[in-house]
Amino acid sequence: MTPETSRIARRIIWFEPPSAALSDPVRFMAYAMARATHEDMQVLRRYVPLEDLVEALDRAPPGIIDTRSWAYWNLIAGRYPAPPLPKRQL
Repeated sequence: MTPETSRIARRIIWFEPPSAALSDPVRFMAYAMARATHEDMQVLRRYVPLEDLVEALDRAPPGIIDTRSWAYWNLIAGRYPAPPLPKRQL
């Protein structure tokens, strides 16, 4: 955890401490893809290679990433059309 990632985590996952938010990288990146600013993502992309971004998309928990963000980040990952959004299993 760096001061930059801690600041971003505190802002986008405001309801838990940054250390808890960053303890699950896939969940953290799902929130980041949905709620981070362009500047935040520029910082995070310095630490997160494209392969990890794709993994975060593949394993994203349902209900975090909105449709527009899902389409955008899948396009950035080279996946067009985007696969279906994650769905909650009942």
